[in-house]
Amino acid sequence: MENKMFCWQCQETSGNKGCTMAGVCGKTSQVSWLQDLLVYMTKGLSEVATRSREEGKEISKEVNHMISLNMFTTITNANFDDEAIKDKIEKTIELKNKLLQNLKNKEKLSEASLMRIKRSEYDIKNKKIGVLATENEDVRSLRELITYGIKGLAAYLKHANVLERDNEKIDEFMQKALASTLDDSLTIDELIALTLETGKFGVDGMALLDSANTTAYGNPEITEVNIGVRSNPGILVSGHDLKDLEMLLEQTKGTGVDVYTHSEMLPAHYYPKFKKYENFAGNYGNAWWKQKEEFEAFNGPILMTTNCIVPPKLTYKNKLFTTGASGFPGCKHISGKIGEVKDFSEIIEMAKNSLPPKEIETGKIVGGFAHNQVLALGDKIVEAVNTGSIKKFVVMAGCDGRSKSRNYYAEFAKALPKDAIILTAGCAKYKYNKLALGDIDGIPRVLDAGQCNDSYSLAVIALKLKEIFGLDDINKLPIIYNIAWYEQKAVIVLLALLYLGVKNIHLGPTLPAFLSSNVVNVLVDNFKIAGIGTVEEDIDLFFQG
Repeated sequence: MENKMFCWQCQETSGNKGCTMAGVCGKTSQVSWLQDLLVYMTKGLSEVATRSREEGKEISKEVNHMISLNMFTTITNANFDDEAIKDKIEKTIELKNKLLQNLKNKEKLSEASLMRIKRSEYDIKNKKIGVLATENEDVRSLRELITYGIKGLAAYLKHANVLERDNEKIDEFMQKALASTLDDSLTIDELIALTLETGKFGVDGMALLDSANTTAYGNPEITEVNIGVRSNPGILVSGHDLKDLEMLLEQTKGTGVDVYTHSEMLPAHYYPKFKKYENFAGNYGNAWWKQKEEFEAFNGPILMTTNCIVPPKLTYKNKLFTTGASGFPGCKHISGKIGEVKDFSEIIEMAKNSLPPKEIETGKIVGGFAHNQVLALGDKIVEAVNTGSIKKFVVMAGCDGRSKSRNYYAEFAKALPKDAIILTAGCAKYKYNKLALGDIDGIPRVLDAGQCNDSYSLAVIALKLKEIFGLDDINKLPIIYNIAWYEQKAVIVLLALLYLGVKNIHLGPTLPAFLSSNVVNVLVDNFKIAGIGTVEEDIDLFFQG
């Protein structure tokens, strides 16, 4: 049977081989095709922009921001709205054609750069577009690894952009890298080098966003976050975009409506600036994949600021709003350009007429251990290491997901020796941040740095510890890397760690389907990348019995 689609960019891809009829994430084959077309046209725009720079022309922020937004839009679980994706394709072609008009040298441009296609033709599938258009499996694997890394980097760059922070060098690299995936003359070695360069700019992108967030909202600090509910009606905010949250909190002041975070938005509570809002109530629920039952129980409206949408149940679909790169057909999308104040009045009015959230748990969880806060505890941590109270740090950053195999991470956390500290960021933490694992000399055994992009903090912490202990190699630190991945932001985090020279990373619950056997061998030979085993096997491996 002929494939209706082909997508293998996330960990849950069917059979760990590829989704061919419909996405496990819930996207249709039509949406998958339109996303392929959007990526292809974005690569064409990137090639034309790169050629324009070579001719000394300046590329506008409009083009740079469009490329980041497009790539972010195609991340797993971000946008299921085919008309919204068509709008972006149309705008991308328009921008590409404007640059082409002023381009002197059009020789050897790819078909993606030169293709002209009407909106009425977007639905016509072209076998030259999409993952399987590249026949050589190793070239295909490396092209996709680079593309998915760029998708993750684009997400972080987009968050920095909305805080009015840009880095032209990152935009320039992203566009050069996307254009390079169209170049059939590149060798395997050149593609491997480009993959590692993607990791370098991944570090730069995360540093840019870290600076943007802390400049706008202060350095995260140790914080107890309430996971119960209040008696007021509420709005639930999910995703990653702190600027959207800030605008909503401003507009809900004095309305009698509380605001709760969900999943990856939890770390907003760690920033000092958000603590001034009296109606910022707490965190509701768990990781993204539990949202169907949790969104229904919440009673009030939900705002999805980024990816991590699960196709909603009809019982709350009319209460689900999207904004930014996210979208779902039949759900109201709240628009707003960078620098504009979005109008959340409709969602606020709906909240006023909703019942308060149903309580699903009570208590508090502790977080706020980004690099600035952990380094403030530096002396205490060094003393605990020197006295043997802390023997190992275990980086368990990354993503959570639906598969039962991910219960491994909860069991692994429970099985860790009592002298081990977990360093985490991303929604993977929901597997163990409510397990009451205790502390070591007053230092909590789960140190949550924040969102997936805050994995940068974990790298900063490791590099600082390397300096403090006078080591010449980051891999000599007593740090274990046992990382869960799900989507493309985890890919750029992985590439960033590889660029920093980190070895012996264990990645699970499965290795990415888009890695060919030869590419896996390269990662194993050069970085000692490995998968996971059973909890018992891995505890024995990491802690030598």
